[in-house]
Amino acid sequence: MAEDIIDVLIVGSGASGAAVAWSLAETGMRIVCLEQGDWMNPADYPTTRMSWEAESHGAYSTSPNIRRRETDYPIVEHESPISIVNFNGVGGSTVLYSAHWPRFHPSDFRVRSLDGVADDWPIDYATLEPWFELNDRMIGVAGLAGDTGSPPRRPPLPPVPLGRMGEAMARGFNRLGWHWWPSDSAIATVPYEGREACGNLGPCHSGCARGAKSSADVTYWPVARRAGVELRTRARVREVLVDENDMATGVVYLDPEGREHRVRAHVVVLACNGIGTPRLLLNSTSARFPNGLANRSGLVGRNLMLHPWGLVQGVFDEPLASRYGPSGCCILSKEFYETDLSRGFVRGYNLQITRGAGPVNLARQGLARGQIPWGPGHHEAFSRRYGQVVNIG
Repeated sequence: MAEDIIDVLIVGSGASGAAVAWSLAETGMRIVCLEQGDWMNPADYPTTRMSWEAESHGAYSTSPNIRRRETDYPIVEHESPISIVNFNGVGGSTVLYSAHWPRFHPSDFRVRSLDGVADDWPIDYATLEPWFELNDRMIGVAGLAGDTGSPPRRPPLPPVPLGRMGEAMARGFNRLGWHWWPSDSAIATVPYEGREACGNLGPCHSGCARGAKSSADVTYWPVARRAGVELRTRARVREVLVDENDMATGVVYLDPEGREHRVRAHVVVLACNGIGTPRLLLNSTSARFPNGLANRSGLVGRNLMLHPWGLVQGVFDEPLASRYGPSGCCILSKEFYETDLSRGFVRGYNLQITRGAGPVNLARQGLARGQIPWGPGHHEAFSRRYGQVVNIG
Protein backbone atom coordinates (compact mmCIF):
# COMPACT_ATOMS: atom_id res chain seq x y z
CA MET A 1 0.00 0.00 0.00
CA ALA A 2 1.11 3.61 -0.55
CA GLU A 3 2.86 5.20 2.38
CA ASP A 4 1.04 7.92 4.27
CA ILE A 5 3.17 11.08 4.75
CA ILE A 6 1.92 13.64 7.24
CA ASP A 7 3.27 16.72 8.99
CA VAL A 8 3.14 15.71 12.66
CA LEU A 9 2.62 12.22 14.04
CA ILE A 10 1.84 11.86 17.75
CA VAL A 11 2.01 8.50 19.51
CA GLY A 12 -0.23 8.46 22.58
CA SER A 13 -3.44 10.38 23.28
CA GLY A 14 -3.03 11.00 27.01
CA ALA A 15 -2.33 14.28 28.79
CA SER A 16 0.81 15.15 26.81
CA GLY A 17 -0.26 13.83 23.42
CA ALA A 18 -3.64 15.54 23.65
CA ALA A 19 -2.05 18.87 24.60
CA VAL A 20 0.41 18.67 21.70
CA ALA A 21 -2.39 17.85 19.26
CA TRP A 22 -4.52 20.74 20.52
CA SER A 23 -1.65 23.25 20.51
CA LEU A 24 -0.81 22.49 16.86
CA ALA A 25 -4.37 22.05 15.61
CA GLU A 26 -4.82 25.61 14.34
CA THR A 27 -1.56 25.64 12.33
CA GLY A 28 -3.14 24.06 9.28
CA MET A 29 -0.68 21.18 9.36
CA ARG A 30 -1.87 17.63 8.94
CA ILE A 31 -1.68 16.03 12.37
CA VAL A 32 -2.38 12.40 13.22
CA CYS A 33 -2.37 10.78 16.65
CA LEU A 34 -2.09 7.02 17.12
CA GLU A 35 -3.61 5.53 20.27
CA GLN A 36 -3.13 1.93 21.36
CA GLY A 37 -6.44 1.87 23.21
CA ASP A 38 -9.92 3.00 22.25
CA TRP A 39 -12.53 5.61 23.16
CA MET A 40 -14.14 4.97 26.51
CA ASN A 41 -17.92 5.05 26.86
CA PRO A 42 -18.79 6.89 30.10
CA ALA A 43 -21.87 4.70 30.46
CA ASP A 44 -19.53 1.73 30.86
CA TYR A 45 -17.62 3.19 33.80
CA PRO A 46 -18.19 1.19 37.00
CA THR A 47 -19.21 4.37 38.81
CA THR A 48 -22.61 3.91 37.15
CA ARG A 49 -23.11 0.56 38.93
CA MET A 50 -23.34 -0.75 42.48
CA SER A 51 -20.37 -3.02 41.73
CA TRP A 52 -17.97 -0.10 41.22
CA GLU A 53 -15.69 -1.07 44.09
CA ALA A 54 -15.37 -4.69 43.03
CA GLU A 55 -14.64 -3.63 39.45
CA SER A 56 -11.87 -1.32 40.65
CA HIS A 57 -10.00 -4.48 41.62
CA GLY A 58 -10.55 -6.09 38.23
CA ALA A 59 -11.46 -4.66 34.84
CA TYR A 60 -10.99 -1.08 36.04
CA SER A 61 -7.96 -1.57 38.25
CA THR A 62 -5.26 1.08 37.94
CA SER A 63 -2.76 -1.73 37.26
CA PRO A 64 -2.56 -3.12 33.71
CA ASN A 65 -1.34 -6.41 35.18
CA ILE A 66 -4.71 -6.80 36.91
CA ARG A 67 -6.95 -5.25 34.22
CA ARG A 68 -5.50 -7.34 31.40
CA ARG A 69 -7.40 -5.45 28.74
CA GLU A 70 -6.39 -6.44 25.23
CA THR A 71 -5.19 -2.88 24.65
CA ASP A 72 -2.90 -2.94 27.71
CA TYR A 73 0.66 -4.16 27.99
CA PRO A 74 2.01 -5.84 31.14
CA ILE A 75 4.57 -4.07 33.32
CA VAL A 76 7.27 -6.03 35.13
CA GLU A 77 7.39 -4.49 38.58
CA HIS A 78 8.34 -7.33 40.93
CA GLU A 79 11.75 -5.77 41.59
CA SER A 80 10.25 -2.37 42.44
CA PRO A 81 8.41 -1.23 45.57
CA ILE A 82 6.26 1.00 43.34
CA SER A 83 3.28 -0.25 41.34
CA ILE A 84 2.81 1.69 38.11
CA VAL A 85 -0.55 3.30 37.41
CA ASN A 86 -1.33 3.69 33.71
CA PHE A 87 -4.09 3.20 31.17
CA ASN A 88 -4.26 2.75 27.41
CA GLY A 89 -7.21 4.52 25.85
CA VAL A 90 -8.13 7.96 24.53
CA GLY A 91 -7.16 10.26 27.38
CA GLY A 92 -4.54 7.84 28.68
CA SER A 93 -4.08 7.63 32.43
CA THR A 94 -6.21 10.75 32.96
CA VAL A 95 -9.20 8.42 32.53
CA LEU A 96 -8.31 6.83 35.88
CA TYR A 97 -6.44 9.57 37.73
CA SER A 98 -7.94 11.16 40.83
CA ALA A 99 -7.79 14.72 39.40
CA HIS A 100 -5.49 16.00 42.15
CA TRP A 101 -3.71 18.97 40.54
CA PRO A 102 -0.70 20.25 42.54
CA ARG A 103 1.74 22.60 40.85
CA PHE A 104 5.54 22.60 41.01
CA HIS A 105 7.37 25.23 43.03
CA PRO A 106 10.28 27.26 41.60
CA SER A 107 12.64 25.30 43.86
CA ASP A 108 11.69 22.03 42.17
CA PHE A 109 13.56 23.15 39.06
CA ARG A 110 16.80 23.93 40.96
CA VAL A 111 17.30 20.99 43.31
CA ARG A 112 20.99 20.59 42.42
CA SER A 113 21.76 24.28 42.87
CA LEU A 114 19.76 24.63 46.08
CA ASP A 115 20.16 21.27 47.79
CA GLY A 116 22.91 19.35 45.97
CA VAL A 117 20.70 16.45 44.90
CA ALA A 118 19.52 15.12 41.54
CA ASP A 119 19.84 17.63 38.67
CA ASP A 120 18.51 21.06 37.85
CA TRP A 121 15.97 21.28 35.06
CA PRO A 122 17.12 23.00 31.85
CA ILE A 123 14.14 25.38 32.22
CA ASP A 124 12.77 27.29 35.19
CA TYR A 125 9.37 27.89 36.73
CA ALA A 126 8.98 31.36 35.21
CA THR A 127 9.33 29.89 31.71
CA LEU A 128 6.55 27.39 32.32
CA GLU A 129 4.21 29.57 34.38
CA PRO A 130 2.16 30.96 31.45
CA TRP A 131 1.73 27.42 30.14
CA PHE A 132 0.63 26.20 33.57
CA GLU A 133 -2.02 28.94 33.52
CA LEU A 134 -3.13 28.09 29.98
CA ASN A 135 -3.43 24.42 30.85
CA ASP A 136 -5.45 25.24 33.98
CA ARG A 137 -7.92 27.26 31.92
CA MET A 138 -8.11 24.68 29.17
CA ILE A 139 -9.04 21.78 31.40
CA GLY A 140 -10.91 23.78 34.05
CA VAL A 141 -9.04 23.61 37.35
CA ALA A 142 -11.04 24.13 40.53
CA GLY A 143 -9.29 25.89 43.39
CA LEU A 144 -8.96 29.01 45.49
CA ALA A 145 -6.60 31.93 44.83
CA GLY A 146 -4.49 33.39 47.63
CA ASP A 147 -2.54 30.34 48.81
CA THR A 148 0.61 31.65 50.52
CA GLY A 149 2.22 28.21 50.49
CA SER A 150 2.36 27.91 46.70
CA PRO A 151 3.27 30.10 43.73
CA PRO A 152 0.53 32.65 42.89
CA ARG A 153 -2.20 31.26 40.68
CA ARG A 154 -5.86 31.91 39.92
CA PRO A 155 -7.81 28.69 39.25
CA PRO A 156 -10.73 29.44 36.90
CA LEU A 157 -13.33 27.44 38.88
CA PRO A 158 -14.42 27.48 42.54
CA PRO A 159 -12.85 24.82 44.78
CA VAL A 160 -14.27 21.41 45.57
CA PRO A 161 -16.22 21.70 48.85
CA LEU A 162 -14.22 20.55 51.87
CA GLY A 163 -17.14 18.74 53.44
CA ARG A 164 -17.32 17.75 57.08
CA MET A 165 -14.09 15.76 56.83
CA GLY A 166 -12.13 18.62 55.31
CA GLU A 167 -13.44 21.10 57.84
CA ALA A 168 -12.38 18.82 60.70
CA MET A 169 -8.89 18.43 59.26
CA ALA A 170 -8.63 22.19 58.67
CA ARG A 171 -9.38 22.81 62.34
CA GLY A 172 -6.63 20.38 63.25
CA PHE A 173 -4.10 22.10 60.98
CA ASN A 174 -5.07 25.44 62.48
CA ARG A 175 -4.48 24.16 66.01
CA LEU A 176 -1.02 22.96 64.96
CA GLY A 177 -0.28 26.22 63.18
CA TRP A 178 0.44 24.32 59.95
CA HIS A 179 -0.24 25.52 56.44
CA TRP A 180 -3.24 24.11 54.60
CA TRP A 181 -5.32 25.11 51.59
CA PRO A 182 -8.17 23.61 49.54
CA SER A 183 -6.35 21.46 47.02
CA ASP A 184 -6.52 22.29 43.33
CA SER A 185 -8.56 19.72 41.42
CA ALA A 186 -9.00 19.09 37.72
CA ILE A 187 -12.76 18.93 38.18
CA ALA A 188 -15.60 21.08 36.87
CA THR A 189 -17.26 22.27 40.07
CA VAL A 190 -19.68 24.31 37.94
CA PRO A 191 -20.75 23.70 34.32
CA TYR A 192 -17.71 24.42 32.17
CA GLU A 193 -17.13 24.32 28.41
CA GLY A 194 -20.14 22.10 27.85
CA ARG A 195 -19.29 19.71 30.67
CA GLU A 196 -21.61 18.91 33.55
CA ALA A 197 -20.68 19.98 37.08
CA CYS A 198 -19.36 17.46 39.58
CA GLY A 199 -22.00 15.77 41.74
CA ASN A 200 -19.53 15.63 44.65
CA LEU A 201 -19.93 11.89 45.07
CA GLY A 202 -16.72 10.22 43.97
CA PRO A 203 -14.90 8.07 43.24
CA CYS A 204 -12.86 9.59 40.42
CA HIS A 205 -10.29 6.87 39.78
CA SER A 206 -12.70 4.52 38.00
CA GLY A 207 -13.71 6.99 35.29
CA CYS A 208 -16.14 9.91 35.56
CA ALA A 209 -19.49 9.10 33.97
CA ARG A 210 -20.61 12.76 34.23
CA GLY A 211 -17.59 14.12 32.36
CA ALA A 212 -16.89 16.52 35.22
CA LYS A 213 -13.40 15.17 35.79
CA SER A 214 -10.98 16.86 33.41
CA SER A 215 -9.58 13.86 31.59
CA ALA A 216 -7.93 14.55 28.24
CA ASP A 217 -10.68 12.79 26.28
CA VAL A 218 -13.29 15.37 27.37
CA THR A 219 -11.08 18.49 27.45
CA TYR A 220 -8.35 18.65 24.83
CA TRP A 221 -9.55 16.07 22.34
CA PRO A 222 -12.96 17.52 21.39
CA VAL A 223 -11.30 20.85 20.54
CA ALA A 224 -8.38 19.26 18.69
CA ARG A 225 -10.64 17.04 16.59
CA ARG A 226 -12.95 19.90 15.66
CA ALA A 227 -9.86 21.71 14.39
CA GLY A 228 -8.97 18.79 12.13
CA VAL A 229 -6.62 16.55 14.10
CA GLU A 230 -7.08 12.89 13.16
CA LEU A 231 -7.12 10.37 16.01
CA ARG A 232 -6.66 6.71 15.09
CA THR A 233 -7.50 4.26 17.87
CA ARG A 234 -6.54 0.60 18.32
CA ALA A 235 -3.19 1.37 16.68
CA ARG A 236 -0.41 -0.49 18.51
CA VAL A 237 2.88 1.17 17.55
CA ARG A 238 5.68 -1.38 17.25
CA GLU A 239 8.70 0.73 16.39
CA VAL A 240 9.92 4.17 15.36
CA LEU A 241 11.45 4.48 11.89
CA VAL A 242 14.61 6.52 11.24
CA ASP A 243 16.49 7.62 8.12
CA GLU A 244 20.19 7.57 7.26
CA ASN A 245 20.65 10.79 9.25
CA ASP A 246 19.24 9.16 12.38
CA MET A 247 16.12 11.35 12.21
CA ALA A 248 12.72 9.88 13.06
CA THR A 249 10.62 9.56 9.93
CA GLY A 250 7.54 7.68 11.12
CA VAL A 251 6.36 4.52 12.83
CA VAL A 252 5.16 1.00 12.19
CA TYR A 253 1.89 0.08 13.89
CA LEU A 254 -0.48 -2.88 13.99
CA ASP A 255 -4.25 -2.62 13.69
CA PRO A 256 -6.65 -4.84 15.70
CA GLU A 257 -6.47 -7.54 13.03
CA GLY A 258 -2.67 -7.63 13.26
CA ARG A 259 -2.11 -5.93 9.90
CA GLU A 260 1.02 -3.82 9.67
CA HIS A 261 0.89 -0.15 8.67
CA ARG A 262 3.65 2.40 8.13
CA VAL A 263 3.06 6.08 8.66
CA ARG A 264 5.67 8.61 7.54
CA ALA A 265 5.88 12.06 9.10
CA HIS A 266 8.11 15.11 9.13
CA VAL A 267 7.87 15.26 12.93
CA VAL A 268 7.29 12.35 15.33
CA VAL A 269 6.19 13.01 18.92
CA LEU A 270 6.31 10.18 21.47
CA ALA A 271 3.82 10.83 24.28
CA CYS A 272 3.36 7.37 25.77
CA ASN A 273 4.06 8.26 29.44
CA GLY A 274 7.14 7.40 31.48
CA ILE A 275 6.79 3.68 30.83
CA GLY A 276 5.47 3.51 27.27
CA THR A 277 7.88 6.03 25.71
CA PRO A 278 11.12 4.29 26.79
CA ARG A 279 9.49 0.96 26.02
CA LEU A 280 8.91 2.05 22.43
CA LEU A 281 12.41 3.49 22.09
CA LEU A 282 13.96 0.27 23.41
CA ASN A 283 11.80 -1.81 21.06
CA SER A 284 12.97 0.24 18.05
CA THR A 285 16.13 -1.78 17.50
CA SER A 286 18.12 -2.22 14.30
CA ALA A 287 21.64 -3.01 13.17
CA ARG A 288 22.55 0.64 13.75
CA PHE A 289 20.69 0.87 17.04
CA PRO A 290 20.96 -2.56 18.67
CA ASN A 291 20.08 -1.14 22.10
CA GLY A 292 17.16 0.97 20.92
CA LEU A 293 16.78 4.56 19.75
CA ALA A 294 18.43 7.48 21.56
CA ASN A 295 20.09 4.97 23.87
CA ARG A 296 23.81 5.16 23.19
CA SER A 297 24.14 6.25 26.83
CA GLY A 298 22.18 3.24 28.07
CA LEU A 299 20.00 5.58 30.12
CA VAL A 300 16.68 5.16 28.30
CA GLY A 301 14.24 3.78 30.84
CA ARG A 302 16.44 4.69 33.80
CA ASN A 303 16.26 7.56 36.30
CA LEU A 304 12.49 7.58 35.95
CA MET A 305 10.78 10.39 37.85
CA LEU A 306 7.64 9.05 39.48
CA HIS A 307 5.04 10.32 41.90
CA PRO A 308 5.18 7.80 44.77
CA TRP A 309 2.38 8.09 47.28
CA GLY A 310 2.71 6.80 50.83
CA LEU A 311 -0.45 6.67 52.92
CA VAL A 312 -1.52 6.69 56.55
CA GLN A 313 -5.07 6.69 57.85
CA GLY A 314 -6.73 8.33 60.81
CA VAL A 315 -10.00 7.22 62.39
CA PHE A 316 -12.24 9.86 63.98
CA ASP A 317 -14.77 9.24 66.72
CA GLU A 318 -17.48 11.27 65.00
CA PRO A 319 -19.08 10.62 61.59
CA LEU A 320 -17.50 12.81 58.90
CA ALA A 321 -19.15 11.46 55.73
CA SER A 322 -15.56 10.96 54.56
CA ARG A 323 -16.69 8.47 51.93
CA TYR A 324 -18.31 11.21 49.81
CA GLY A 325 -16.62 13.63 47.46
CA PRO A 326 -13.97 13.48 44.75
CA SER A 327 -11.47 10.90 45.90
CA GLY A 328 -8.21 12.79 45.37
CA CYS A 329 -9.33 16.18 46.58
CA CYS A 330 -9.79 17.96 49.85
CA ILE A 331 -6.82 19.67 51.51
CA LEU A 332 -3.16 20.06 50.60
CA SER A 333 -0.57 21.15 53.16
CA LYS A 334 2.79 22.59 52.09
CA GLU A 335 4.04 22.91 55.68
CA PHE A 336 6.95 20.55 54.98
CA TYR A 337 7.42 21.16 51.25
CA GLU A 338 10.66 23.13 51.15
CA THR A 339 14.04 22.13 52.58
CA ASP A 340 14.53 22.58 56.31
CA LEU A 341 17.95 21.25 57.34
CA SER A 342 16.86 21.00 60.98
CA ARG A 343 14.81 17.96 59.93
CA GLY A 344 17.99 16.13 58.91
CA PHE A 345 17.25 15.81 55.18
CA VAL A 346 16.85 17.97 52.10
CA ARG A 347 13.72 18.58 50.07
CA GLY A 348 10.30 17.87 51.50
CA TYR A 349 6.81 16.56 50.90
CA ASN A 350 3.14 17.42 50.65
CA LEU A 351 0.44 16.30 53.02
CA GLN A 352 -2.55 15.42 50.85
CA ILE A 353 -5.83 14.87 52.70
CA THR A 354 -8.15 12.60 50.72
CA ARG A 355 -11.49 10.91 51.22
CA GLY A 356 -12.08 7.60 52.94
CA ALA A 357 -12.95 4.34 51.22
CA GLY A 358 -16.32 3.05 50.13
CA PRO A 359 -17.95 0.18 52.06
CA VAL A 360 -16.45 -2.73 50.11
CA ASN A 361 -12.93 -1.32 50.03
CA LEU A 362 -13.13 -0.35 53.70
CA ALA A 363 -14.13 -3.90 54.62
CA ARG A 364 -11.36 -5.38 52.46
CA GLN A 365 -8.76 -3.07 53.98
CA GLY A 366 -9.98 -3.76 57.50
CA LEU A 367 -9.88 -7.51 57.01
CA ALA A 368 -6.38 -7.40 55.51
CA ARG A 369 -5.06 -5.28 58.38
CA GLY A 370 -6.81 -7.12 61.17
CA GLN A 371 -8.91 -4.06 62.03
CA ILE A 372 -12.30 -5.46 61.03
CA PRO A 373 -12.94 -9.12 61.88
CA TRP A 374 -14.86 -11.57 59.72
CA GLY A 375 -17.80 -13.02 61.58
CA PRO A 376 -18.87 -11.84 65.04
CA GLY A 377 -18.02 -8.21 65.61
CA HIS A 378 -17.70 -7.40 61.90
CA HIS A 379 -20.58 -4.94 61.68
CA GLU A 380 -19.69 -3.18 64.90
CA ALA A 381 -16.04 -2.70 63.86
CA PHE A 382 -17.11 -1.65 60.38
CA SER A 383 -19.57 0.96 61.68
CA ARG A 384 -16.84 2.52 63.84
CA ARG A 385 -14.80 3.22 60.72
CA TYR A 386 -17.20 3.79 57.85
CA GLY A 387 -17.35 7.48 57.01
CA GLN A 388 -14.88 8.22 59.81
CA VAL A 389 -11.56 7.32 58.12
CA VAL A 390 -9.36 10.08 56.70
CA ASN A 391 -6.44 9.39 54.37
CA ILE A 392 -3.21 11.38 54.63
CA GLY A 393 -0.89 10.88 51.68
